[in-house]
Amino acid sequence: MWEYAPAPESRDIANLKPNYRMFIDGQFVEGAGEPLKTVNPGTEEVLAEVSTAAPADVDKAVKAARRAYDRVWGKMPGSERAKYIFRIARLIQERSRELAVLESLDNGKPIKESRDVDVPTAAAHFFYHAGWADKLAYAGHGPDPRPLGVAGQVIPWNFPLMMAAWKIAPALATGNTVVIKPAETTPLSALVLAEIIQQADLPPGVVNILAGAGDVGAAVVSHPDVDKVAFTGSTEVGKIIQRQLAGTGRRLSLELGGKAANIVFDDAPLDQAVEGIVNGIFFNQGHVCCAGSRLLVQESVADELLEKLRVRVSTLRVGDPLDKNTDVGAINSREQLTKIQQLVETGDAEGAQRWTSACPLPDKGFYFAPTVFSNVSQAMRIAREEIFGPVLSVLTFRTPDEAVAKANNTPYGLSAGIWTEKGSRILWAAQKMRAGVVWANTFNRFDPTAPFGGYQESGFGREGGRTGLEAYLDV
Repeated sequence: MWEYAPAPESRDIANLKPNYRMFIDGQFVEGAGEPLKTVNPGTEEVLAEVSTAAPADVDKAVKAARRAYDRVWGKMPGSERAKYIFRIARLIQERSRELAVLESLDNGKPIKESRDVDVPTAAAHFFYHAGWADKLAYAGHGPDPRPLGVAGQVIPWNFPLMMAAWKIAPALATGNTVVIKPAETTPLSALVLAEIIQQADLPPGVVNILAGAGDVGAAVVSHPDVDKVAFTGSTEVGKIIQRQLAGTGRRLSLELGGKAANIVFDDAPLDQAVEGIVNGIFFNQGHVCCAGSRLLVQESVADELLEKLRVRVSTLRVGDPLDKNTDVGAINSREQLTKIQQLVETGDAEGAQRWTSACPLPDKGFYFAPTVFSNVSQAMRIAREEIFGPVLSVLTFRTPDEAVAKANNTPYGLSAGIWTEKGSRILWAAQKMRAGVVWANTFNRFDPTAPFGGYQESGFGREGGRTGLEAYLDV
C-alpha cells in the first residue's frame, strides 16, 4: 500500500510575531488585562503572547466606535462605504496564503480547509456586502433603512476569520461601527484582519478588535452604549446574553449550537451520500455548529451504507494541520479534547457500538481519531448533546415520517441534510424539518448570498443574504 509523502506548507508564510496587541480607534494598543498565550493545538507550542482588554479598554473601544459612527461612518454615503469594504476584501485575497497558514497554526484546522474555504469565504462576505452598501433602500426592508449604531460582536474559535467576516461585513455595509471580540484560543487571524483594516485606511474607530476571555465578551455585550449584539457560540452563553439584554431595547442575534440530522433515504446515491456524510461531520474536526452529527439511515440500506462509510473514513489522514495531505487536523484545545473524550465514553457506557478509525495519531498535540457510533437510540447523550468533534451517531428509520420525527426530536434547529433521488421527497422533507438551513444531496455549502441561522436553541436571526442585512438596520 502506497503512502502520501509529506507536503507541508511553510509556517514562515504566517509572519508570526512574538506579541500581538489589540486594535482600538485605528491603533494597535496594549491592553490593561492579563496577557494570554495562544497555543498551536497541533504541537502544543506557544505561538505568541496577546495583549488583552480590561473593562476600561472595552469602554475606550465603544467610545471610539460611537465617535466614528456619529462623526464619519453613519453619515457616509453607501457608495463611499462600499469602497472601503471592497478594499478590505481585496486585501484579504492578497494576503490569503498568510491568513490561511496563520489560521491553521492557531486553530488546528487542515491547511487545505483554511486555504480553500475559510479565507475565500471571508473575502466573499466582504465583496458581497460591499455591493449592498449603496442599495439598502432596495433590499426590501422599507424605503429608508438606517443603521443601528454601535455593534458589539463576539465570535467563536472554530472559524475565527470567517466568523469575523460574517459579523463585520454586514455591520459596515449597513453603516454601523463595530467592537468585536475573538475567542481567547484563536485571536491571531482577527488581529491580522485589524492590520488589513488599517491598511485599507478605514476611518479610526469604525472597527475595534479586543482580545481576551469570556469576561471581555461579557463587558462588550453589557456595555450600555452598544446598540446591537451579535453572538456566535454555545447555547448556554447565548441564554445568558438573552437574559441580560431582555427589556433593554437593544437588538440581539444569536447563532448557537446544533445537532443536525443528515437523512439518507433508501433511494439515495450511496457513494455520493458517504462523501456528504464525511464532509458533514469530519470537516474542521467536527468543530462546526451545523455539523451533520446525527446520521439517520433508512433500515433497508443501513448495513450497506455503514460498510461504505467505515471504508471511506479509514482513508482519512489525521495529522499535522500544515500538511496539505491532512484531512482531519487537531482539536482546538485540551479542554475541548477532554469534552469529546468524556462524551465518547458516555456512548460506550450507554451501549452504543463504537467504531474508531485505526489511523495513527501524532505523539504531540490534541488529536482525536474519527469515530462512528451505531446502534444509537434517541435517548443517548451522544444523540442529544453537541459533541463538537469528529464523532458521528448513527440511527435508523423505516418510513419518511419517522425520519422527520427523529430529525426534529432535538432542542436545536440549525441545519439538516436530505439524501434522495426524488425531488418531491426533498421538498416534502425540507418543509417538515425545523432547521434554518436544509441541504439536499450535499452538506456544509456556504454562500454569502444565502441567509444562515437557526431555530429553537440554535438561536435566532439570520446572517448573510438580503435577509441578514435586517439584523443591522432600523426598519
